Amino acid sequence: MKLEHLGIAVKSLSDSVPVFEKIFNKKATDIEEVSEQKVRVCKIKLENCDIEILEPTDPESPIAKFIEKRGEGIQHISFEVPDIKQSLNELKEGGVRLINEEPRTGAEGMLIAFLHPKSTAGILMELAQHQK
Repeated sequence: MKLEHLGIAVKSLSDSVPVFEKIFNKKATDIEEVSEQKVRVCKIKLENCDIEILEPTDPESPIAKFIEKRGEGIQHISFEVPDIKQSLNELKEGGVRLINEEPRTGAEGMLIAFLHPKSTAGILMELAQHQK
């Protein structure tokens, strides 16, 4: 398992992306809309992990609710796994509470699933599997 990305919730990609591009001295990827997740997203690809910048497209989306409750900032930490279904089954059998028992499609076509923060010391963790 390795760190895949840090998900950062922002109100506006157009306001936030240039700041992150300056900080990391890298251009962000093209913006992608992930309608299932109700977000627009782009990434700044770094050597050891990506910075995923998320803007809500719907006031009822999880990202919009996060920003409303906590403000902009780190929303989740994503870990890459080789077999997401196996990882989810093992975690569930081990007593970890899951938000998603089945993987969904996220940005860049990755399979993703979230672990419930009540099982992870208050941190929203995402498992991600790159599709071959």
